[in-house]
Amino acid sequence: MKSLENQFLIAMPSLANDYFNKTVTYICEHNDQGAMGLIINMPVNITLHDLLKQIEENDREESNKNIANQSTDDASEQSLAHPLMSETDNDSDNILVDISLEQPVLSGGPISQNRGFVLHQTQPGWKSSLALSEDIMITTSKDILMALGTDKAPEQFMVTLGYAGWGPGQLESELKSNAWLTIDADSDILFNTPIELRWKKATQKLGIDIAHLSSEIGHA
Repeated sequence: MKSLENQFLIAMPSLANDYFNKTVTYICEHNDQGAMGLIINMPVNITLHDLLKQIEENDREESNKNIANQSTDDASEQSLAHPLMSETDNDSDNILVDISLEQPVLSGGPISQNRGFVLHQTQPGWKSSLALSEDIMITTSKDILMALGTDKAPEQFMVTLGYAGWGPGQLESELKSNAWLTIDADSDILFNTPIELRWKKATQKLGIDIAHLSSEIGHA
């Protein structure tokens, strides 16, 4: 079976009572060792702004522990605080950036849900990135998280906590049992389609009426 990297997995009705009910998963890696992907339409109850505040607070607490016996000047130099915008800041650029931080964080899958992944428009320069296509990259290093909400951030991005994974042959078996439909990934669905409409729009690209989806339909 050919690799499904840079494709969407669209959950079929047979997964209605499953964790993956009505999900769309972007496949980042698929080879003989298994597959790894990120669910792109399962929001969690936290905004990106709130997540970055938590990271900032955790960093500050850790920094304070490490520099308890150092001078104030040293302490300020080691601060890892994220430059979150003030609610009273009237600068138009900052207002636009602040809006980008109000997007919800997504649950990328049931594995390693304390680990963050940033799926974004291609932009080199981060410490740990992997190009998935000509216009999509995934970055897992902290430097990109701390740049979100600033003019250094990628123009389009989403943040997930956790990922979905399959062992050798597992995804192939699930496809044969018609648990999933597959389709080439679409950056418009990734970055421009509201989260709640991504499953519907992905199925529409296959020319399928959701109301008539059956668990007996084969994969595309």
